[in-house]
Amino acid sequence: MTHLGFIALSYALALIVPLGFGLGAARRLSLARRRLAAIDPRAAQ
Repeated sequence: MTHLGFIALSYALALIVPLGFGLGAARRLSLARRRLAAIDPRAAQ
């Protein structure tokens, strides 16, 4: 019996989890920028 499956899964998770966090952060940043642009009085200048 080999542990190759577990090793491959751990490497996959090591790539997928940070990528998911990064995409979520980018989405939240985009939303925050749009919300700020909607209420920022300097945007009208």
